[in-house]
Amino acid sequence: MSEIINNNRLKIEKLKDTIKDIHNGISVEKSNEKLKNLFSELPHGAVVTAEQELIAEGLPEEEIIKYCDLHSAALKGVLQDEESIDLPEAHPVDTFRKENAFLTRRIEEYAVIIKSLTELPKDLVLEDELNKIKSIFNDLGEVEKHYARKENLLFPYLEKNDITGPPMVMWAKDDEIRSFLKSSFEVLKDLKTATPAQLIQLDEMLLSIAVNGISEMIYKEEKILFPMCMDTLAETDWYQIYLESDDTGYTLYAPANKWKPENITEDEIESRFENDLVKFSTGSFSMSEIEAIFKLLPIDLTFVDADDRVKFFSEGPKRIFQRNKSIIGRLVQHCHPPSSVHIVEKILEDFKAGKQDKAAFWIRMHGMFVHIAYYAVSENGKYLGTLEVTQEVGQYAKLEGERRILNYED
Repeated sequence: MSEIINNNRLKIEKLKDTIKDIHNGISVEKSNEKLKNLFSELPHGAVVTAEQELIAEGLPEEEIIKYCDLHSAALKGVLQDEESIDLPEAHPVDTFRKENAFLTRRIEEYAVIIKSLTELPKDLVLEDELNKIKSIFNDLGEVEKHYARKENLLFPYLEKNDITGPPMVMWAKDDEIRSFLKSSFEVLKDLKTATPAQLIQLDEMLLSIAVNGISEMIYKEEKILFPMCMDTLAETDWYQIYLESDDTGYTLYAPANKWKPENITEDEIESRFENDLVKFSTGSFSMSEIEAIFKLLPIDLTFVDADDRVKFFSEGPKRIFQRNKSIIGRLVQHCHPPSSVHIVEKILEDFKAGKQDKAAFWIRMHGMFVHIAYYAVSENGKYLGTLEVTQEVGQYAKLEGERRILNYED
């Protein structure tokens, strides 16, 4: 017989009791059954309050973190489905959710590959499947930017509203996922081929832990974090988060449009950039001037910082290699197919060691003659990064004689 509870205070107390039971060894299955008997549905706010109160009452934060995944498992099928909010593109929550959708798609692709391995001879030597798994993990590794925006841009606003427990627990789980991903990268990097049996064993021992961690975090974000944030943050908070998001970058998806809350005027937006000059040793530019110049240049520029992460790319009128903001913060090695990563790493290694300062290639593609050059960027002997300069040079090869008079033809 169900004991459906409608009183919100009683819900919180019963949930706290269930969390304590889990910590005392009661199984997730029994806890889940108990919660389903107690509640027809449980709002996300009750979960947030319960965790917050338990910490305030002296339950060690480390213990909450340790059992966090068990809490989520016990809540499956109990948490209230939030009303779908139609958010505009580029609103931070819309971006977070779309990133999660792309991550989920890659997780599903991984599951299909692992399942297919069970149908292959155990000692068959595989290369394509291994490369697919490497590619999926390269993409899953991009979750770092998703987590960084969440932790550094979103959590501070929750803390300003005295919501500290859930962000602290979630950040710790993010770090666990980072650790498992790092270990996965280290193992996969050295593998050139593998048998189905080896990949299945690797999945069971390590890879699936990282994948499941990301999947569980998506559930926590969608069911608890984002609804909680929508209840708590003001539009001005969201706009501040939006304005700072580009600096961190995005995960497998980047909003194509800009977003501005309706209650913020153009004057308020422009005032944020008044006197925003970037000064160089030979002069200065306003931000709008720099942006316009980079959009005008007939060459494509991409800058990779000293940690091998993509930090900037220009948006010229006709980019040769398409880019979107999701590559900001991405390891440059992950932006290339496995077959050419060793070339990228060789260039970076030589640049960092000071052995070389330029590497150039030229190729024919899509009817164009493309020149690609990499330059080591340094100051006072310190390596700062690598600049990639790409341009279509076929037009210059066709030039003859001289032009000394004004002619505006293309």
